[in-house]
Amino acid sequence: MSNTKKSFVLRIDPQMLKAVEQWAADEFRSTNGQIEYLLREALKKAARLPKTGKTEQNPEED
Repeated sequence: MSNTKKSFVLRIDPQMLKAVEQWAADEFRSTNGQIEYLLREALKKAARLPKTGKTEQNPEED
């Protein structure tokens, strides 16, 4: 995973955002970190994330 991050606007249903925010708080993550985690897990499950080694944020993955 690259150390640079690209920002973009995300339009999301307010109730969905509230649920993600609560989930993030429950897991001691920021909302942005939770969204990144969920996307990364979905990409891995769909075999669409290239396996490039351990990441700084999640060293136990691989």
